[in-house]
Amino acid sequence: MTLTIPGFDHIRLPGADGVELAAAVGGSGSPVVLLHGFPQTHLMWRHVAGRLVGEHTVICPDLRGYGASDKPAATDPDVYAKRTMAADVVTLAAALGHERFALVGHDRGALVAFRAGLDRPETITHLGILDIVPTLDMWDVLHGVSAAVGYHLFLMAQPPGLPEVMIAGSADAFFGSFLDAWANDPTAVPEDVRAEYLRASAAAVPSIVADYRASAGIDVLHDQADLDAGSQLAMPVTVVQQDWGAQLGYDAAGVWKAWAPDLDHRLTRSGHFMAEEAPDEIAAAIRGLLAR
Repeated sequence: MTLTIPGFDHIRLPGADGVELAAAVGGSGSPVVLLHGFPQTHLMWRHVAGRLVGEHTVICPDLRGYGASDKPAATDPDVYAKRTMAADVVTLAAALGHERFALVGHDRGALVAFRAGLDRPETITHLGILDIVPTLDMWDVLHGVSAAVGYHLFLMAQPPGLPEVMIAGSADAFFGSFLDAWANDPTAVPEDVRAEYLRASAAAVPSIVADYRASAGIDVLHDQADLDAGSQLAMPVTVVQQDWGAQLGYDAAGVWKAWAPDLDHRLTRSGHFMAEEAPDEIAAAIRGLLAR
């Protein structure tokens, strides 16, 4: 049985191109969509969603290719382009009656949120980003031995075949290694939640790899086109991340300021899974964003 957020309805909704997404929906008020990261599902938002649900309609989908959402075959690069995944989110929200909404993403979901903010500025009222830099900048800052922290990005960027076989052959060890290495507080992901993440990820290896492969291909092209055009995020943006700038030798706030003129950039002492490790901090950051 799929674990979901207590007290929320778990429903299926249309995304783009005939894809259906599973989502947990609760509360009432102005809408906030929360997008999960890797190797997780919408369940990562259980604590933050519970803190926001008294003030907002909170919508937590599984991204296409993840969790209980559809996992279409990657027959062409567009299938898992962040542009397509952003269109999923806009379509899903519209199906619930929300033509405009705030959007917050973590990790892979943050890349989708970033693309939605660039593609649909008339739709995204506020944008929250947890623990990423944009795709173009991500590849630029990973160099030398420090790039070892992102080895999975390079593995899943390889042509179809070998990455899927390697990961499927040791799925629990592969996905579990990130849950272990990226959390400052291992107790933030209890055993039942960890088991759900591992089960869902092992069932989605081809689509997860396709999502990452897109970030070494078509997503780069889309971001470069926006950079060349001088496109920026028009809405208020809050970025919360670990101090990757110090670790990898770049100006993290400066990277984001180039994309987001109306920027609140924050560093956290939490590990990567900050919505689970520090839900009060993240809920407060989201409330602050929505007040701007």
